[in-house]
Amino acid sequence: MTKLILSMIALTLICLPWSEASAQTQRDMNEDAAASFKAADKKLNSLYQKILKDYADDPVFIASFKAAQRCWITFRDAQLKMKYPDREPGYYGSIQPMLETMYLTELTKDRIKALQPWIDGVQEGDLSGGTVRVKQ
Repeated sequence: MTKLILSMIALTLICLPWSEASAQTQRDMNEDAAASFKAADKKLNSLYQKILKDYADDPVFIASFKAAQRCWITFRDAQLKMKYPDREPGYYGSIQPMLETMYLTELTKDRIKALQPWIDGVQEGDLSGGTVRVKQ
């Protein structure tokens, strides 16, 4: 009997962290998703500002870069509406805010990857670099 009680206590202690994580409320999950998006958006904005600074001596590039970023924001918002078109309230359930925010985070991380070469540079001899500078 003692072994059974000790086994049950051990099992409870092992499962406790998992049960607390799975007991997270939708509000908590929404907040976590929002925090992830905020972090990705902050990283994108930092990258954007660094590119503006690093390429300040190329006004033609800067004008094109700003235009591209404005277009990307329009694209991002349109992608979100395509995935989750406006419907009657409750259509997607209570999980919708989290899913939308997670998708925005994914799109933002993809944009960060797309802009990273302007910071990292390309190898010397890479003829496809365009305005991307050669690595130092």
